[in-house]
Amino acid sequence: MADSPPSLPLTRSSVEAAHKAIKDHIHYTPVVTSQTLNDLASRPQPQEALIGTPFEGQRPACPKIHFFFKCENYQRIGAFKIRGAFHALSRLSKEQLSRGVVTHSSALALAARTHGIKAYIVMPTISTPSKIAATKGYGAEVIFSGSTSQEREAVVEDVIKRTGATLVPPYDHPNIILGQGTMALELERQVRELVDEDALLSVHRNQDSSTNGKNMTNASTKSGFVPLPKPRSGHLDAVIAPLGGGGMLAGIATALFATGTRVFGAEPSFEGADDGRRGLAVNQRVTTVKTLTIADGLRTPVGAVNWTVINDNSKVKGVYAVTEEQILSAMRLVIERMKVFVEPSAVVGLAVCLYDEEFRKMVELEGGDEGWDIGVVLSGGNTTLEAISRMFATGEKEAERAEGKVGQKGERIAENVAG
Repeated sequence: MADSPPSLPLTRSSVEAAHKAIKDHIHYTPVVTSQTLNDLASRPQPQEALIGTPFEGQRPACPKIHFFFKCENYQRIGAFKIRGAFHALSRLSKEQLSRGVVTHSSALALAARTHGIKAYIVMPTISTPSKIAATKGYGAEVIFSGSTSQEREAVVEDVIKRTGATLVPPYDHPNIILGQGTMALELERQVRELVDEDALLSVHRNQDSSTNGKNMTNASTKSGFVPLPKPRSGHLDAVIAPLGGGGMLAGIATALFATGTRVFGAEPSFEGADDGRRGLAVNQRVTTVKTLTIADGLRTPVGAVNWTVINDNSKVKGVYAVTEEQILSAMRLVIERMKVFVEPSAVVGLAVCLYDEEFRKMVELEGGDEGWDIGVVLSGGNTTLEAISRMFATGEKEAERAEGKVGQKGERIAENVAG
């Protein structure tokens, strides 16, 4: 194994230092809101949606939720990973950089080009043509491997032996964690600024920006919750982020630790992709994942370093999982209602908020009549129109109706429709 790059401790101050190191190389991605999605999340699911779940026959939860979406799909390379890549390179010595770098995250290709060094990127053979082309476009040498993490790591080891390149772990290293955590610092600030401009964006619109000892809310003693300070307007109650290898979730949890903002993870459930949730249930990290979930960015098991953060309940309050259908439903809402182009992996957090009844009941219980302001990380937008078309493929009749080629009763009448 190649020498490991030096790292800082996993603290909020280290995340702040990471942000200073990379801010000139990354985009300050926007935070957007959606009243339509607020309304959808704040009404009960239909009873039929609960059939076959542990909540069948129960009253559907009716939490009040206002969303703040951190749009990392607008980040350089189209995803959050560039943050960790730039921070990891900033921690390497000149000698380490001179040997080139190797990893299996395409984000490193752009960061390496920026620093003028050689990058070797190990990618699964099933990587999409667009991702392969983009990685090569950044000047990296692409080496193909199998799809599992073990297969990728074996190829990485071979590249290190052959070239002497310095290993930059793609997600399971403190430097990556700290880099990814920088988005949480931005999200905090952006939400405060948005709510300062328009208090109606927050569920806590009637609260001052400060709290005092009398301003308390009592959570249910049945669930073991203790009284908490009532949230300030402009202060997020929670942030939910996708969970794959865990660098992003661990980074957000590190940045927001002891701030009063709860942190949650979201995963697909298809073919065991919910390794984080399953691991937490038995207090043991799941080391192997083999899944072809449509959320292809989340097909990686949680890393060992990241697990130490995610398995700490004081930092990550829980991990939830959603079905392929729920992911597609959330993706359709983001694309059609918000006009934001995202990949399936990006919307698992939103899908949890909309469709996971356990999560929704928890928000209803803890948020009470006032509700929660929730930051949702839209982690990336690396997909194609062709891929989206296949995901949402419909029958010919449904497609023609969606395209406005036929009327409600199937009639074909060309009309002059005012623009």
